[in-house]
Amino acid sequence: MNDAIFEDSIRLSDRPLVVSDIDEVVLEFLNPFQAFLESCDHVLLPRSFRLTGNIVHRITQQAASEAAVKELLEIFYATQERWQTPAVGVVETLRQLSEQADIVFLTAMPPRHAAARRALLDRLDLPYPLLASEDPKGPIVQRLHAGRALPVVFIDDIARNLQSVQEHAPSCLLINLMANAEFRALAPAPNTCVHIAADWADAASAIRAHFQR
Repeated sequence: MNDAIFEDSIRLSDRPLVVSDIDEVVLEFLNPFQAFLESCDHVLLPRSFRLTGNIVHRITQQAASEAAVKELLEIFYATQERWQTPAVGVVETLRQLSEQADIVFLTAMPPRHAAARRALLDRLDLPYPLLASEDPKGPIVQRLHAGRALPVVFIDDIARNLQSVQEHAPSCLLINLMANAEFRALAPAPNTCVHIAADWADAASAIRAHFQR
């Protein structure tokens, strides 16, 4: 097989490609983040699909400012190994899919936290290549796939990321997957072309069907 080498040193074989977000998709985010906030005397209220405005002090009920939310996220990501756990079914599902496809993680977080995330993923038996970027995800997936005549899949919990990939890699199977049911009900609905997966088993069925087309 001929391997393709990309600018981020990720090597792809001549197989389908699965690109997956991490927070709330591969790793639980909201439940661990809520536990972290409680350790800091804050709570996350399920009032809308955003953090700023919904993180409040446990006693005063005063909402944390945008700057304070960013600082809380910085601390959480720096200590993520203490808090985050795998989504239900993800380890075995990705292990099985990796027999048919290349898997790449694309996480929307500051690259300075990538080393901590890499260590956590490795400890959880999720050894697949990792890209950490705050840039739009569509162009990144487009560069990774590079127009190859092979199936490509993108999995994310955020509608705007799915739309970005749809615009830049229109042949991609788009899957919306989110671990936390309470906040999922508050999320903007993705486009009709997106497969909304109930869990990783559902996502895997859609992926395998896409590979067979």
